Amino acid sequence: MTEKSAEQTPVARGANALDVALIVIALVAIGAGIWAFYHFEDAEAAWIRWLIVLAALVAAVMIALTSQIGRDLWGFIQGSRVELRKVVWPNRTETIQTTLVVFGFVGLAGVFFWLLDILLSWLAKMLTGVG
Repeated sequence: MTEKSAEQTPVARGANALDVALIVIALVAIGAGIWAFYHFEDAEAAWIRWLIVLAALVAAVMIALTSQIGRDLWGFIQGSRVELRKVVWPNRTETIQTTLVVFGFVGLAGVFFWLLDILLSWLAKMLTGVG
């Protein structure tokens, strides 16, 4: 294993057994919420069951965020939001022009493959004598 790939693993960035245990506990909390949703299907109203699932999900997120892995993930999400704000989105004219170019090339490709199919079908009929 190279040094660079070792640096990218969660354990190498400071995640320890406690962090992994916290993630497992968070996953168990989500599983428990889903289990409760189906277990209490006949006993409770649907909104109560959904509230249980939501509470389990919130608890799982809070537990996961206390681990180094969760904090790293949150930092990644925050960084992604910053980068998303830097994206220059095309305006309406550019979008329409690009869409028309794509449609044009799809049409050309369709005609090309249709003509190729006709040619290959004709060749197959000539070679096999069938048809």
